[in-house]
Parts: sequence; structure tokens; C-alpha cells
Amino acid sequence: MLQSPGEPAPHSRKYLVRDRIFGIGDDYWIEDEHGRHAFLVDGKALRLRETFELKDPERRVLITIRKKMLSLRDTMTIERDDQPLATIKRKRLSLLRNHYRVELVDGTELDVSGKILDREFAVEYEGELLADISRRWLTVRDTYAVSVVREDADPALLIAVAVCVIRLAERERGED
Repeated sequence: MLQSPGEPAPHSRKYLVRDRIFGIGDDYWIEDEHGRHAFLVDGKALRLRETFELKDPERRVLITIRKKMLSLRDTMTIERDDQPLATIKRKRLSLLRNHYRVELVDGTELDVSGKILDREFAVEYEGELLADISRRWLTVRDTYAVSVVREDADPALLIAVAVCVIRLAERERGED
């Protein structure tokens, strides 16, 4: 959740993400609110499972997202430096269909809830808002904003969390 040591603080706290991020072999830039390249999405082609890398502007890999194979429930994993960082799945005993749990390897749990398929949801840690995901004020079609609220939060991780829960919700609804 917190910035990694040595990782520069981002200039912006709002990022624009294209909706269909899991295109096979698609590469594109996630931009900050000022139109600057913030992260490169590298869609890995010819893989047996869904995989993409989130890279910094110098094309260094920050985050790798993979759909977990052979699990009872749809699960996605987030890795940093080839090490597991988080696992994301729908909350088991939730009355809300759009409620997901992010389990970080250090034991921290993040809650994601809201209208996932409408791109109107929040990522929270112990009831405190970390990021707000929304299409509300955007005029760009097929784009949503990830607004990182907490100053010490890791934007790359929160973007990855947003992408994963959207993908899991789409798969659950049968949108492949």
C-alpha cells in the first residue's frame, strides 16, 4: 500500500485508464491528469493465461498482473519484482455482489466495493479511502479515472487493483 523505498513520488494523483486493458499484445500509456505518460501497459501476447505488466515511463516493470490458473474462484495475482504482492478475489460472504478483497502478502487487507462494472467504486484500508475509481467527470469514451487519495499510497498498486477487480467482475458476468 505504501510507496516502495526509493520509488519517486508521482507528480499527479489522478490517472486515466483505458477500459479494455486486457487486449492481447496491446501496449498503451496510462496518463496523469495533465496528459503526461505515467505508466506503460504492456499486454503480453502468446501467454497461456492473462498477463500484463505495468511499467514506468523508462519502461521498467513495476507490477505484473496474472489471472491465477486452477483456483476454485476467479483470482488474480499482483507481483512486484517477480515476488507475490497481492491476491484479489470476490469476498466470499458478502451480500454485495461487487465486493472484493485484496490480500497483500504482509497480511494487510484492502476492501473494494461499489459499482465495479459501472467504474464507480472505492478501494479502502480499514475504512479509510485510498483510491476512488470513477467515470463521472470524464468525456473520454472507454476511460475511467483512478484518483489516489492517500499521499503514501502506491499508485501502481492501486491501478493494478482497479484493473483486476474490473476484470474479475466482467468474467463473473460472462464478459470475456
